[in-house]
Amino acid sequence: MKKKIIVACGSGVATSNTVAEKVRNLCKQRNIDVEVMAVDFKSLKDYLKGADVFISIAPYDKTDYGVPTISGIPFLTGVGIDKAMDELERILRKGR
Repeated sequence: MKKKIIVACGSGVATSNTVAEKVRNLCKQRNIDVEVMAVDFKSLKDYLKGADVFISIAPYDKTDYGVPTISGIPFLTGVGIDKAMDELERILRKGR
């Protein structure tokens, strides 16, 4: 079953799209079927319904969005990317 990942940044354009593409490729390498959407923070709540995980590019408050939330910074910078991908895979494989 395809898992839904939401990636958000301030504008929903450059940074979130870069991270979304990186996450899409890494999930493909690990045989995880995903739909990854890049959105802006203003419309985030509209897209979280039915999502399996939220990846935040910018620092975010500790709001409970009702889905697991992880930092997207490692996917952007490459620093700690293996650990972040392992966490993402664990969330996606265990389900909600």
